[in-house]
Amino acid sequence: MSNLIDRYVACWNQTDPEIRAKAVAELWTEDATYTDPLAEVAGHAGIAAVIEGAQGMFPGLVFTPGEVYDAHHDIARFTWHLGPEGGEPVAIGFDVAELAPDGRIRRVLGFLDKVPAA
Repeated sequence: MSNLIDRYVACWNQTDPEIRAKAVAELWTEDATYTDPLAEVAGHAGIAAVIEGAQGMFPGLVFTPGEVYDAHHDIARFTWHLGPEGGEPVAIGFDVAELAPDGRIRRVLGFLDKVPAA
């Protein structure tokens, strides 16, 4: 299951729109949804757009897996960090992912534990 987190983080770090769209399609179901305090989208195009928006808000920063990871049945929860490569994170989040029978992500509910000061 940690491979899932690595692939998830890689999607969020992918800056090439075509490669990102392919990665999203491979990792998420066609009807997948993503919801966090700043976004509520469905489908591959919506998810890819949220990722592109996050990259635009935080240019040069990268997502990395956090310390928490747990899974049971078809549910996984994990933390992530956003910050300069090798540096202190400026944002920390906690996501819960529901998986489809084929192992792809069906739904993500995201929470922001630490956000940059405005």
